[in-house]
Amino acid sequence: MWGAFKGLLSLDPELARWVLAAEDICFRNPIFSYIFRSGKCIPITRGGGIYQEHMNESLQRLKDGSWLHTFPEGKVFQEDVPIRRLKWGTASLIARSPVTPIVLPIIHRGFEEMMPENYLNGRRPLVPLCNKELKVVVGKPIEFNVPMMVETAVLDSRHVTAPLQESKWPILTSAGQELDETAQRCLYVALSEKIQSSLETLRLLAKRL
Repeated sequence: MWGAFKGLLSLDPELARWVLAAEDICFRNPIFSYIFRSGKCIPITRGGGIYQEHMNESLQRLKDGSWLHTFPEGKVFQEDVPIRRLKWGTASLIARSPVTPIVLPIIHRGFEEMMPENYLNGRRPLVPLCNKELKVVVGKPIEFNVPMMVETAVLDSRHVTAPLQESKWPILTSAGQELDETAQRCLYVALSEKIQSSLETLRLLAKRL
């Protein structure tokens, strides 16, 4: 994908992005683990929740000011449909980061033809198919007023019935306020919906280009 950007590729590993990668795909054996770890991939267990071990590593990268790439849908979707509800991993990183990161939305079209999921008996081709058009659309940075969103989430959570079972989430301190699990859920929904709206706008733009 980054090859579509003229002048972006660099041999300097310090300039390369970090990226969250599915553990069951990219880290399924020692060879894959070495390759993807060398490529600055952070293993994420799908279904492991937003407080799994390697999310702390992701937070450290943000704290260091590094470029962290995420796939907020958490799954490969090649259908031409509106952006689905996002997973909360990206939202939790924004809320938990000591410095609110700059969020740059990106949409791509063409991988469904270049690397179709159901190419041969339900499997992808071994290598990308040639003579396919790839579009990569980058939107404007999304601005988040996290202190205001935290305050709204705390107020909204007071009108939400808390789950009967004991909370397994730790208390989150964000923007000087403590958020229990219910307040965190309200915050992550608000953050995710803002990202989802931006991505959907880019998706529609990419269709017209």
